[in-house]
Amino acid sequence: MNTPALAARTIRMVLPAIETSEGDGMIVRRPFPNGRVEQVDPFLLLDEMGPVHMQPGHARGAPDHPHRGFETVSYILEGELEHEDSVGNRGILRAGDVQWMTAGRGVVHSEMPSRNFQERGGRLHGFQLWVNLPSTHKLIEPRYQELPAASIPVFTTNDGLATVKIVAGSVAGHAGAVQTHTPMLYAHLVAHPGAVVTFDVTSSMNAMVYGIAGRGVVGNHEHSTTVVRGDLAVTAKDGAGVELRVEAAATVPFEALVLAGEPINEPLARYGPFVMNTREEIVEAYDDFQAGRLGQIVRTS
Repeated sequence: MNTPALAARTIRMVLPAIETSEGDGMIVRRPFPNGRVEQVDPFLLLDEMGPVHMQPGHARGAPDHPHRGFETVSYILEGELEHEDSVGNRGILRAGDVQWMTAGRGVVHSEMPSRNFQERGGRLHGFQLWVNLPSTHKLIEPRYQELPAASIPVFTTNDGLATVKIVAGSVAGHAGAVQTHTPMLYAHLVAHPGAVVTFDVTSSMNAMVYGIAGRGVVGNHEHSTTVVRGDLAVTAKDGAGVELRVEAAATVPFEALVLAGEPINEPLARYGPFVMNTREEIVEAYDDFQAGRLGQIVRTS
């Protein structure tokens, strides 16, 4: 990282996020999946929640719903989300926190603005990423990795022009806190005017950059694209680095998620919150949910 000597990748495509409704009416911005792209293997979905100001009593989220066969990654920038599930886990995610949930064989899960947040209202902003699991791991036991903001490593470039929050993977020898089932990178970049940052990725990985705020240039000097909020730039596999630059004349920092992962390269069957390898496995997952074999969330109040 921070060494433009790496051969920078070109951009294969740019996917603009579109607004859609999730859960009980929460509006999200989603660059994929869509009619053009089903996945960026191993990544199945990326949603940006907000930023939106929710009025008291009108906060929206994702009430009880099942998952099987993949992982969900929730990253909160502003606001609070309260989660509960059918195996007894519960907690609150606050600004800067990450929850990496491995659904495995299946859970029923709820992710809603916290009760306090619902009562007082406020600004909510965050992301949810879906990560596929290989067939050998689709029915493993569910697992949670709860990462409070203070436990997530933050790396600053030598010139001081950029910081990188490392959720998963490695940046310049600094390892993220999450253990993943397949090799991947999940990083939150804040780059100030004049910054040039290159992330080292293996040649076989799929890589992409999602713009959160400001304006940045992604790609090598011959073939690059400008990325703004809501743009997802997916790179080609023609280099060892993902390069991001911010013009010196920019007036605000460029903020982005940088994601890369080793593709699983297996058949994909998906139906709503179930992601398996065959249609028969999807039917089995749906039947298990309908029969109550994924459990239910037990609430005492």
